[in-house]
Amino acid sequence: MPGMKWKGALILSLWAMLLGGCSRPLHRQADDVQVIVEGGGKFPSSLAGRWKAQQHGWEFELEPDGRISDAVISFGRARVIPGKTTTIPTRSGDQAVFTPGLWTVFYAPSTRELTVKISMDHVRVEMAGNIVEGTSTDTFVGPIASTGRTWQAQWTTFTQYVAHTPDNASFNLSTDPTYGETKPLIFDKAADPTP
Repeated sequence: MPGMKWKGALILSLWAMLLGGCSRPLHRQADDVQVIVEGGGKFPSSLAGRWKAQQHGWEFELEPDGRISDAVISFGRARVIPGKTTTIPTRSGDQAVFTPGLWTVFYAPSTRELTVKISMDHVRVEMAGNIVEGTSTDTFVGPIASTGRTWQAQWTTFTQYVAHTPDNASFNLSTDPTYGETKPLIFDKAADPTP
């Protein structure tokens, strides 16, 4: 479809213009990451460290208590800290702003299944007169391998993005509101936390 190619090209160009920027946190919330362990136990500290996806740019830094200290999100490869708004300059001299919502980590010891939910309350990316703005929720669900070094997740993304062009045209870049988009994604534990 011609419209889908245009949407994909716009998203790719936004990523390209964001890469290499530095972030500036603006504010902090009190309850920014919720950690739940099935059965009420403790989060396994062996899962702490940096988890990096083999594709699409996602990364999570898990603390020993299960909290996420930062994440690199797929859109723009932006490093976001929970509870803080991050502003990144784009290569065109404009700005990209990422405001996270509540993030959730859920672990089921009986199945070794890890779930991470990243909600972005507001995303606004300006570049060369184009603006993409909206919200997103990304959920990753799957088992941690017995080695503790690989996480085979199903990534489901729900986006509500609208693109505005300089000629006042608007394009809906949102996923299906009921089903989103789901694809497999493998994470490797790149590093253990530093003491």
